[in-house]
Amino acid sequence: MGAASASRTRSEAAHKPDRLARALLGAPVLAAALLLALVIGFLALEAAPVFNAGHAAQLFSSAGWYPLEQRFGILPMVWATLAVTAAALVLALPVGLAAAIYLVFLAPARIASLLRTGLGLMAGMPSVVIGLWGLTVLVPLIARWQAPGTSLLAAAMVLALMVVPTVALTSASALGSVPPAWLQGAAALGLSHRAVVLGVALPAARGGIVAGGMLAAARALGETMAVLMVAGNVVQTPTSLLDPVRVLTANMALEMAYAMGTHRAALFASGLGLALLVLVLMALAQGVSMRAAFTQARSPHAGPTRTTRTTRTTRNTRTTRNTTPTAHTAQRASAHAP
Repeated sequence: MGAASASRTRSEAAHKPDRLARALLGAPVLAAALLLALVIGFLALEAAPVFNAGHAAQLFSSAGWYPLEQRFGILPMVWATLAVTAAALVLALPVGLAAAIYLVFLAPARIASLLRTGLGLMAGMPSVVIGLWGLTVLVPLIARWQAPGTSLLAAAMVLALMVVPTVALTSASALGSVPPAWLQGAAALGLSHRAVVLGVALPAARGGIVAGGMLAAARALGETMAVLMVAGNVVQTPTSLLDPVRVLTANMALEMAYAMGTHRAALFASGLGLALLVLVLMALAQGVSMRAAFTQARSPHAGPTRTTRTTRTTRNTRTTRNTTPTAHTAQRASAHAP
């Protein structure tokens, strides 16, 4: 009896550091979740007056945004926000995906490392700097085509420049996570270099690429300063790429400083809707990413561990002269696996 009690005491003492580490590491996660819930609750509380005053139906009407007349139709700005985001993704996704393919399958290791560093720096560049570049370079170029130059197209091009690093880096990570056994199997069947990349690697990494696109969309939806500087800030439903528009984030930034009463509540209501939309996109991206990881984990040909991949890559590098280009594709993907 005493031996069992002593053994239990030693076991509890041994696991005490684990419980302490779990508590210390879990506290910031819980704090972040609580902070997010508090922010959403605060937005809902501040937006409540616009619903209590009977203006809820006006929010999604096309009557326009005229705060002095108590008309708070945000639908034109909703369409402008979605149009700018969609146009930016149309521009950014092909460029980012092409950059990811080059990083993983084509670029020499040193150049790939330099490009990854450059993309990381570009992702962290202040939006106001990119907005200034768009205002002084892009807008005058578009104005030569059709005045005034500040337009949906300028905003989409600036946003595309800002989200390309997100698309490129997330897509490169997804492509690098493709099991090397799949690529080597395709090489053994005699598929060409292009067929391995387009027919095997891209479909296998589709989940990660889609998740990266959703993250880029979330960033584009929440961008404020750069879009405010080049979009034109006219509240209207866009009918052309060259129309000046105002997005929801720019509207909040422009008017929150002097808004009062129902006007202020309407701004918070638009912010609440935007925050919920971003949360939905983030949740979808997380779900797609987890599903892709689960699918790869269940595959019977998921490939070796990272240590085995590194060992095989080192060994295969010594015999590169006798390696076909298609097999070299599999080796490069193994080297880029996270």
